[in-house]
Amino acid sequence: MCGIVGILSNTKKNTALYIYDALTILQHRGQDAAGIVTSHKGRFYMRKSNGLVTNAFRTKHMSKLIGDMGIGHVRYPTAGSSSGAEAQPFYVNSPYGMAFAHNGNLTNTKQLGKELFDQDLRHINTNSDSEILLNVFASELAKLQKQRINESDIFNAVSKVHKRVSGAYATIGMIPGYGIFGFRDPHGIRPLILGKRTTNGGTKFMLASESVALTALGYKIIKDIAPGEAVVIDRKGNVNYKQCAENVNHTPCIFEFVYFARPDSIIDSISVYKSRLRMGEKLASKIKKKLVGEKIDVVIPIPDTSRTSALQVAFKLKIKYREGFIKNRYIARTFIMPGQKQRKKSVRQKLSAIELEFKGKNVLLVDDSIVRGTTSQQIVQMARDAGASKVFFASAAPPVRYPNVYGIDMASKKEFIANNKNTDQICKSIGADKLIYQDLDDLIWSVQQGNPKIKSFDCSCFDGKYITKDVDKDYLDHLEILRSDSTKEKNNINESSELICNDVE
Repeated sequence: MCGIVGILSNTKKNTALYIYDALTILQHRGQDAAGIVTSHKGRFYMRKSNGLVTNAFRTKHMSKLIGDMGIGHVRYPTAGSSSGAEAQPFYVNSPYGMAFAHNGNLTNTKQLGKELFDQDLRHINTNSDSEILLNVFASELAKLQKQRINESDIFNAVSKVHKRVSGAYATIGMIPGYGIFGFRDPHGIRPLILGKRTTNGGTKFMLASESVALTALGYKIIKDIAPGEAVVIDRKGNVNYKQCAENVNHTPCIFEFVYFARPDSIIDSISVYKSRLRMGEKLASKIKKKLVGEKIDVVIPIPDTSRTSALQVAFKLKIKYREGFIKNRYIARTFIMPGQKQRKKSVRQKLSAIELEFKGKNVLLVDDSIVRGTTSQQIVQMARDAGASKVFFASAAPPVRYPNVYGIDMASKKEFIANNKNTDQICKSIGADKLIYQDLDDLIWSVQQGNPKIKSFDCSCFDGKYITKDVDKDYLDHLEILRSDSTKEKNNINESSELICNDVE
């Protein structure tokens, strides 16, 4: 999962500071690396580094990121290494020179890599599928053999990309001297939204992964980029849209609403916050049925993502809601930490229990989901250590049993706690007295109510149904190897922040 942003301004003010602010707002989508590239008088100015946005950019870097348009990216690694060389944005010199930021994951990278070498005669320098996507687009644009391009040329190249590429991709690109563009895969798996800000100084346009990046910086939302659609914004501020895919089937990733997106975001016209309220409502109904005869004294969320659902659970059950865990906000999200050793170490550092909320009580802990079970197991033990009489555990999402291949680096299948286990066995593994999972139908209902026009969602991590139809056993076996903790530790994925591009040193 990654966060992407692009800004074009018709003023002479530098955009880098605004991109920096947007990336800090999207930091929850990736904490492994950050990058910004700007354009001024036909030249790129780039800075990329491992680590958080605040660590990657200093004053000396920002002052050299000049230009009235640029794109930015925050990253956490999917299948593969967190090597700094794979931080984004990427750029290519031919044709025209262009920079590119991508959120998602391609499922036919092996085939595309071979095509690019054999047919397109293009060199790929990393193991990143994002670089492959950029080169496919660049290759299609180069075939036009035009000295100057227009929006129709970009739309034509995007159409060719849709025909060649499979998987999830929300992208933002920039061509010096021309403008910025963005497009989304025909399923709309990953989000992309456009906004506009008009002041006395001029007009700015922003493309971003989540609406909160727009609204927090004073932009007015124009629209979500539709599945298969592309948008082109030229230097004069002209905005053009075109549907570039022949077969469109809007199927956004439901895990965006469960965990990844901020609650104050709106994705595809669906409020993430209200979705999580509805998840809590449905979960409360199931808890009533499953915990008949059990007394619950208090509902406690596992901060931060589950707060909204837990609050609604407490309201519906007419049980008091309390913040029983205090979070250290300077610890990264454990879900996206590479390596089991680091995750285990970080849970105790990230959370501490308020003993008076647990001692002598039957507590209901509510979390957004359970993936590996590492966090859940330790949190249950922390509740017991704080004096809880009984610990019930509820998940606002169903059991995660299958890998996500569309841009979320969920563990290899054998590392899921729900792998080959029923609910009672999982409950025993995490040490809870009772465990209640959300039903998949109820989860889908909770999100779909926000936009009934969306008829289906990518729920592959819950039901194993991959909407691109090209995910077979060989692909999943290969992914299993890449995503295992042993592979990540072998590749030294937990490297410290380092410089990886000295263009603006």
